[in-house]
Formats: sequence, structure tokens, C-alpha cells
Amino acid sequence: MPHRKPSLVLASGSATRRQLLDRLRTPYIVDPADIDETIGTGEPAADACRRLAHAKAGRVAERHPSAVVLGSDQLLAWGGGILGKPGDGATARRQLAEIAGESIVFHVAVSVACPDGRFLDWHETVEVRMRPLSEEEIARYVEIEQPFDCAGSMRSEGLGACLVEHMDNRDPSAILGMPLIATARLLREAGIDPLSH
Repeated sequence: MPHRKPSLVLASGSATRRQLLDRLRTPYIVDPADIDETIGTGEPAADACRRLAHAKAGRVAERHPSAVVLGSDQLLAWGGGILGKPGDGATARRQLAEIAGESIVFHVAVSVACPDGRFLDWHETVEVRMRPLSEEEIARYVEIEQPFDCAGSMRSEGLGACLVEHMDNRDPSAILGMPLIATARLLREAGIDPLSH
């Protein structure tokens, strides 16, 4: 009987993560994880990001025990704390005014739950230098992008690029919330190779 590779499940409802995973041209289904994403008091951003990605993959793997499940998370660290999703325009404008001209760090984590019970985890950072921004620029950006569901109000796949002076990373897709180089490697280790028949 021929070996059948496991199916793939994306544990996220993010349209951007779906677009990224589509680039690997591997069939998958979407089943968003429903977990508590509260950050613990004093929890470092890197630790929280890894924990949340792992928890998302683990939660969805319970519903798909024979599949490979891909979970991912992204957090923005600045000023010794974590900037979350703003939720509304006023908070978005305040966040962007705070980080304008500053250096910020995005933490991005990927966790792959395998059918044999293994978890394959990866974490990396993207260092971003924001450019100085006027109130008018911030207001215009928020009006157009409405980045209310983005960490630190940074919609990097859109006009967020206009807010940045430069960034340093190992994988250009990491800033979008799922580093594809690491994701492809973890999927290969889990038995799903995008380049195989």
C-alpha cells in the first residue's frame, strides 16, 4: 500500500497567513485555533510568541490527530513591553505616535504539530526602525488601512511599508506573520515537502 503523506491544517483565520501558505502550493484546510491569547504579567515577548504558536497548533491538532497542523504567532516588542492589537482608531493612532522614529522588534513563531505527537518549533525576530511620522500621516494611514487587528497597528503587507525606515531580518516573509523559509523546512521535517509529487 503506498505511503500517504499527512494532510495539512492551518490553525489560523488570518488572510495574510493563508496568502503566504498559498505560495508553497501545498493543499491545506483552515481551522482557526480558539485559544486565550492573554500575555502573562512580565512574560517576555519571545516566550509569549512561542507559547501562543505552540498552543494554537496543539489545540487544532486535537481536532485533526492524523494531520500536520501549522500554528503561528507574531508579537511586537517595544519599550520593554508588548504592543498588542489596537482594536480601534484612537488606540492605533496613539500606538503609531509612540513608536514613530523608534526601533521596534517583531517576534514571529511557528509551531508544527505532527501526527506522531512531535512539535517542531521556530522563532525569529525582525528588527524595524520606524521613521518619524506626522499626525497627518498617521491619521491617513489609519483611515486607509484600519489596522485594528494588527500588532502595534503595523499592517506590513500594506501601507505599513510607508512607515518604516529600514528593517533587518533573515526572511522577508517573517514581517508578515509567518516566515516561509522556516515554515517550509518544518513542513519537510513533518513529512510534507512542497517540492515533492
